[in-house]
Amino acid sequence: MYKIDNETVQKIIDAADIVEVVSDFVSLKRRGANYIGLCPFHNERTPSFSVSKAKGICKCFSCGKGGSPINFIMLHEQMTYQEALRYLAKKYNIEIKEHEMTDKERLAETERESLFAVNEFALLHFCHNLKETTQGHDIGLAYFRERGINDAMIDKFKLGYAIDSRDEFLQTARLKGYKDENLLTTGLIGKTERGDYYDRFRGRVIYPVFKVSGKVVAFGGRTLRTDKVGGKYVNSPESLIYSKSNELYGLYQAKPAIVKKNKCILVEGYMDVISMFQKGIENVVASSGTSLTDGQVRLIHRFTPNVTVIYDSDAAGIKASLRGIDMLLAEGLDVKVLSLPDGDDPDSFAQSHTSTEVEEYIEQNEVDFIRFKTDILLKGTENDPIQRAKVISDIVVSISVIPDPIKRDIYIKECSLRLNVDDRVLNGEVLKCIEKLRTEDYKKMLAERAKNKASETELISDKKTTVTTQPGVQPTPGESPKTDTVESAYQVDSELTTSETTSVNLEPYERQVIRYVLKYGMMPIEQPSDEADELPYRVIDFVNDELAADNITFSNTKYGMLYSMALALTTGFENDLERFREKALDDRARLWEEGENEIVRTATTSDEIDKRRKKLKEECDTAYNDAVNQFTANYLERNLSSSPDDIARNLTIDLIGDKYILSKIHYRFTQIEEEKDILYRLVPRSIHELRNAILHDRILQLSDRLNNTYRKNPNDVENISALMRELMNMKQLESKFAKIIGERVVMPSPLRRR
Repeated sequence: MYKIDNETVQKIIDAADIVEVVSDFVSLKRRGANYIGLCPFHNERTPSFSVSKAKGICKCFSCGKGGSPINFIMLHEQMTYQEALRYLAKKYNIEIKEHEMTDKERLAETERESLFAVNEFALLHFCHNLKETTQGHDIGLAYFRERGINDAMIDKFKLGYAIDSRDEFLQTARLKGYKDENLLTTGLIGKTERGDYYDRFRGRVIYPVFKVSGKVVAFGGRTLRTDKVGGKYVNSPESLIYSKSNELYGLYQAKPAIVKKNKCILVEGYMDVISMFQKGIENVVASSGTSLTDGQVRLIHRFTPNVTVIYDSDAAGIKASLRGIDMLLAEGLDVKVLSLPDGDDPDSFAQSHTSTEVEEYIEQNEVDFIRFKTDILLKGTENDPIQRAKVISDIVVSISVIPDPIKRDIYIKECSLRLNVDDRVLNGEVLKCIEKLRTEDYKKMLAERAKNKASETELISDKKTTVTTQPGVQPTPGESPKTDTVESAYQVDSELTTSETTSVNLEPYERQVIRYVLKYGMMPIEQPSDEADELPYRVIDFVNDELAADNITFSNTKYGMLYSMALALTTGFENDLERFREKALDDRARLWEEGENEIVRTATTSDEIDKRRKKLKEECDTAYNDAVNQFTANYLERNLSSSPDDIARNLTIDLIGDKYILSKIHYRFTQIEEEKDILYRLVPRSIHELRNAILHDRILQLSDRLNNTYRKNPNDVENISALMRELMNMKQLESKFAKIIGERVVMPSPLRRR
């Protein structure tokens, strides 16, 4: 097996556009300099998922998930680091260079990769069977032709056929090197009580199920036999890569149309989707014959807030499916419902009508859920007040799950008119239902909070140890951390041991320092001088010099690791910057050429040509400089947020996220100082505050020693006096720090240089 080399990884990191990557899965809207949408990782009704094109990261400020394009794909598609890289390389047409994996790297490959590979092989095999084998052509392809499905749809949905043989697929897969256990896990083969394997989908036409990204995760197989042996449909079982409740059939093919039309049409079966799609209704998905789930509803909401549910004419089936409407309403979606004429389902209706007729029927006959529900449920209850009361209660429950109070009020009024019930009575019943729902939600929230409490505490810091990490040196993986004290630059008693709470006491100060390093590490901390050969003194240079001068190390193990990784990255910065400059120069040349062509085409005088060329040059120079500066500013955070190390990647994402961004109106009426503009003040201040926190922690420890000594032996005057003098000196030093920190901190002069 092979692993992607570092050069290719860097190309992928540089090429991947976070907005383009996230837009494949989430409907984004521009908000200022950023984009915002519904978080794909948790259930929410108002957008809190922010995407920064400039920084190349995304983050949900509710659940905290997000990151670089690589991390987003890993989280969303449940991929490994290598899988995510291959996905992005394919998206951006980047040639992958690989090297032979070591034994250790092979062991790290996950079962998930194997399952995806097995499904991909099966997909190609079934597609081949349909068109290239006699049985597939005569049976499978003939079936689709009979159902009115054309070649374009067969290719679009990758329809296939499984040969009617006990183990044809199994034997072919074995010849290709696929393991029986993976074939069994994905449900491609079955196992008898005697332990014999057999092809699970044999003799069936195949409907592959794709994730939003386009990876095949499951299959549905329909039998073409008339002897009723076995079920009509066989579906893949749930596995590590497939959760039925979180997938919608056809979403991969439908997502562009859903976003474009800002509406999703929900049907029930495979053929419903394919036939509607063939007639030009491309914003259609199916729940694959199962009851609608919360996961599927959230999946729809990521792309649009508008849903039209199409039911066939089977009244019993409609009543059984009404629960799905409440789930859609609870998610905050705007729901309309459409009933088809008697005897029709979406498949047959689409096949028997033109595209225009289908579109017009949907537009003219879709109704809001209140009208639909009352029409369906009130049939036959005219002379039964008890049944009528039950129907009204059922509709009240549906209204109560709507999160928007304005929409609730409108529906209450409409329901009052249609059912001839006082709206005050309905409103009271709705409020009772809402209170009941809130109580249930609150209990769920408390249970979830208790469940996550331990893991949240662990993420704050490692309370048991203090790791000494020399600047530029990363702890050896698997090596036990060495406990040590944080040496002080102020001659504090070196025999003091670090308490178990030291990393917690220092955590906010260390967090601020490492945050400045990640966000601004490669940016200059002071204005460059006029000397042409002088290298810029960057934030990470300053921090490293200040910490090394006082022998300060990070007590938090995760911060220490991240700091060491950041320092290691600086060695390759100049080469990466030079490569980026070449790309930026190409972009500048292209921008100049486009502008020059426009000038030649539209300018009328030589003076106008000169003026416009001068302005064009300024615009090209500005675009080039902005691009280089942006690359420099984001270099560390971009690389670390795409690190193969899970801890480093997730911690970087947590540290660099900005929840609030000032709108342009703030800058219009007043001059706002941004962090990047006053690094010369903020970074030194953070170092001073860390020093002061270390000193304060030492004072607490020394006070404990003094109290313990006095309690054990009050007559030990010599030792007690020495401790008191030392404590007094420390407190005087702390007072000096308090004065420095309380004032406007300026850059130390002269700056410590390497």
